[in-house]
Amino acid sequence: MPRLADLAELVRAPAALSVPGDVVAGAAAAGTLGRRTPALAAASVLLYWAGMAANDWADRRLDAVERPERPIPSGRVAPAAALGLAAGLTAAGVALATAAGGRRAAAVAVPLAATVWGYDLAAKSTPAGPAVMAACRGLDVLLGATGGRVLRAVPAALTVAAHTWTVTALSRREVSGADAALPLRTLAGTALVAASAAVQPRPDQAGPGRRPRAATRSTPTDVPDRAPRPGPGVAALPALLAGWYAARYGAAQARAAADPCAGRVRAAVGAGITGLPALQGALAARAGAGLLGLAVAAAAPLGGRLARKVSPT
Repeated sequence: MPRLADLAELVRAPAALSVPGDVVAGAAAAGTLGRRTPALAAASVLLYWAGMAANDWADRRLDAVERPERPIPSGRVAPAAALGLAAGLTAAGVALATAAGGRRAAAVAVPLAATVWGYDLAAKSTPAGPAVMAACRGLDVLLGATGGRVLRAVPAALTVAAHTWTVTALSRREVSGADAALPLRTLAGTALVAASAAVQPRPDQAGPGRRPRAATRSTPTDVPDRAPRPGPGVAALPALLAGWYAARYGAAQARAAADPCAGRVRAAVGAGITGLPALQGALAARAGAGLLGLAVAAAAPLGGRLARKVSPT
């Protein structure tokens, strides 16, 4: 039987801190934050861990050459155990999403699980790899939006997907190293992603969970049918969190551009994974869930500390 520590390394357990924020950002954008959100976030984590286990199972022969210290090639986790864990986590993730969100959640969870496995088994080593992984994260955001106005969550899904594309493009060179042009391109993409997350929605858009009331005959005691304008600090929160994300991830990419060796590229990938909660927090705050956005963003420094013990890449 593999040790719990070996299984945690197999699924890159600390990297799961970057996952619940997808669902929170989608739910906030769609106006459906509520009791189902934590369960959908947990389902998302299970599917993420499944993808990590399946990834190592699919790469077991390559890792025996490039990363012999990984759990499967080192003999600490048997290939059959890794595959069984991946399958079990997938089934559990889809089942939990369905139980929490019904058929609408299942309609996203099943394609999400299929895309995760498709990336691990077929797309990862092809030019389509970064786009397929980006689709996984985009679907993850939309999973949180099920039960609400899903179309409202599409901009947030595209923003997270674009970030994921940059991380995945870098990860393909974290063993061999890259030329300086790659981290420069992903750095430009990061700047665009951060700018997108910092933009405030139109004033006429309702906050999370708000729906416009039906028109009624006005009376002197009527309350205006709009949310009060946020104070300067609250209004600036998405930009502050997006700036933190850009500084954290962008600095690592700049160092990789200056010296694109494998170690610097791998560090940039790690920064992209552990820094994602700051971006998710900005998206949640942009949708009106400021305190929840701060809570999501707080996972970024925690993930960075845990990554020193278990690699997220």
